[in-house]
Amino acid sequence: MTKELKQEFTLRITQANKTQLITILYEMVLLYLKEAKDAFDEEDKTAYKAAIRKVRGCMDELMASLHPEYELARNLLQLYLYIGRELTQADLHFQKEHLEHVEFIIEKLHAAYRQIEGQDTSGPVMGNTQTVYAGLTYGRNTLTENITDPAANRGFCV
Repeated sequence: MTKELKQEFTLRITQANKTQLITILYEMVLLYLKEAKDAFDEEDKTAYKAAIRKVRGCMDELMASLHPEYELARNLLQLYLYIGRELTQADLHFQKEHLEHVEFIIEKLHAAYRQIEGQDTSGPVMGNTQTVYAGLTYGRNTLTENITDPAANRGFCV
């Protein structure tokens, strides 16, 4: 993942509600799966294993976000466990087809959560974060980000 993408994800995470956080995690999984597939094509086993490890980290976070008291969460857990088994097979046997199975499932879940995002009117999960405004300035094709009140206390108040 490039530095710019990390910054973009970080900004989106600080301003996301619960549903958007799940969508962002799915996007990160898809990005890491692409990295793994690219590494497979280049026959770079080290990068391949590193990308799968990153996918696993995202999947662990998705599993941790589930509320098992709901039936849907239990069904998603089973799907996530299946994805974990597919990732294990991909890692052990250095096979791209397992990654494609995972990618297919995550793309469907991502599309579903994108539709749900519009219905979630809750505020951002993270509070007390800096507000960032981005827009075009007077320069042609120049994007400038401005942080409001950078000196404000964003830590814990005693």
